[in-house]
Amino acid sequence: MTTRPYVLLSAATSVDGYLDDASADRLLLSNAEDFDRVDQVRAESDAILIGATTMRKDNPRLLVNSPERRAKRVADGKPEYPLKVTVTATGNLDADLKFWHHGGAKLVFTVDSAVEKVESTLAGLADVVSTGPDLDWGTVLDELGRRGIGQLMVEGGGTIHTQLVAQDLADEIHLAVAPLLVGQPAAPRFLGTADYPGGTTARMQLLEARTVGDVVLLRYAPKSRTA
Repeated sequence: MTTRPYVLLSAATSVDGYLDDASADRLLLSNAEDFDRVDQVRAESDAILIGATTMRKDNPRLLVNSPERRAKRVADGKPEYPLKVTVTATGNLDADLKFWHHGGAKLVFTVDSAVEKVESTLAGLADVVSTGPDLDWGTVLDELGRRGIGQLMVEGGGTIHTQLVAQDLADEIHLAVAPLLVGQPAAPRFLGTADYPGGTTARMQLLEARTVGDVVLLRYAPKSRTA
């Protein structure tokens, strides 16, 4: 049987739980030290995943920025960059976004009805895999496992984080809490409304809590819950 990857959710939020504000410009919640920490986690991962909405909004390159970390990956027999992955149910992707033109290999998961649209839009920029009539996270993880992905780092957005936690598919959460308040109802949150495993009294195991400059890093094991 295929071994699914270890799923690590990574997010930075304000104290009141927002991933961003409602403006057109991205709100930088992390500091330089925390961005470097994230770069290290990327370098340790075999694949990095973001949703199509996050890609359209932030237009990230999603790279390992440190030359030393990339060199170590190569010395360890890995590709210079982790596999970059996105998911889309609509197939609404833009081939001009930075995601497709930087780093190494790319992979898109979509649904049956959008496969031709994605393949036509990207024209060979990425492998395209359908998970069936609906977006199926189990199929996504099985396919990544089949491709040898041992650790999957998920960097958003909130809808994807919510789905993975609600379906009990997240093995670890890295939550960097910045000393900011957003307070804008239209802004995106880290987690949304869902029927989370164990209900409101299930306490996740805290793996680590430490300061990274003025940010607090909290690491949780969401599958290790006690009543």
